[in-house]
Amino acid sequence: MSAPVWTVKDTLEIFSRPFNDLLFEAQSVHRQQHNPNALQASTLLSIKTGSCSEDCAYCPQSSLYDTGIERERLLSIEEVRTAALNAKQQGATRFCMGAAWRNPTDKDLDNVIDMIAEVQSHQLETCVTLGMLTPRQAQRLADVGLDYYNHNLDTSPEFYGEIITTRDYQDRLDTLQNVRAAGIHVCSGGILGMGESRQARAGLIVQLANMQPQPESVPINLLVQVEGTPLFGTPELDPIEFVRMIATTRILLPKTYIRLSAGRESMNDAMQALCFHAGANSVFFGEKLLTTPNPDTEHDLQLFDRLGISLEAQVNH
Repeated sequence: MSAPVWTVKDTLEIFSRPFNDLLFEAQSVHRQQHNPNALQASTLLSIKTGSCSEDCAYCPQSSLYDTGIERERLLSIEEVRTAALNAKQQGATRFCMGAAWRNPTDKDLDNVIDMIAEVQSHQLETCVTLGMLTPRQAQRLADVGLDYYNHNLDTSPEFYGEIITTRDYQDRLDTLQNVRAAGIHVCSGGILGMGESRQARAGLIVQLANMQPQPESVPINLLVQVEGTPLFGTPELDPIEFVRMIATTRILLPKTYIRLSAGRESMNDAMQALCFHAGANSVFFGEKLLTTPNPDTEHDLQLFDRLGISLEAQVNH
């Protein structure tokens, strides 16, 4: 049986249901595919920070904005090893590495491949986010055994031009296709709170839900406003709207891991609990996500204990 093809109209209907009905359906779908009392934990490390040529309006690493972010060199293998071991000790099962590149050079990729091999040697899943990839570059990452490649769509095709002009939406879709064709799991999501409409949020979900196969991992970010970026001062998103996004994504992408990502530091415990109830089943551990703050790990563990949520066990390579 072929998978359903979702429309923005269909998705908006689900998104706009009475809140209790929406959460009930999302939780019901979630229980059919996942352990409702378990979370997958990942850690995200910036391996190369700052001086990016892109103009993403939310990003403090763009060279076009004065945000106080200094350009840093590529981390060493030793620094990556230390961070990976610390992540594993805290309970993370996936180690993600991000570099502020528009697209990596072959020499860049040589260095990252060495890092991937190092992380794998510690029995952690690997994920990288390096910008746009050619088919050949995606295949090189597949050959070393990379588990996931992250490349977010950020928002709907219609709203995208309001946020980024240095690459178009099709560039992002092409990279995801190259990743999928190479046999690497896809991690792709978006950012809420950038001034987008509910229709734009639904449009993002539709893009992800209609991919065949659907992404294995979908990070949902809440905008972290950084002074100096064009989106600084954007009106804050209603927390209930964010939970609706989680729930609707869960209904349309039942098997996908949905990750609470950037912005969790500004969410109170009750909002996070609602997100988990709505179908979020993955988080980022660690006190920093690339360059923005993240909740203290000890506080996270205390929250999970209060909710009766356990962390998924380590993977075995």
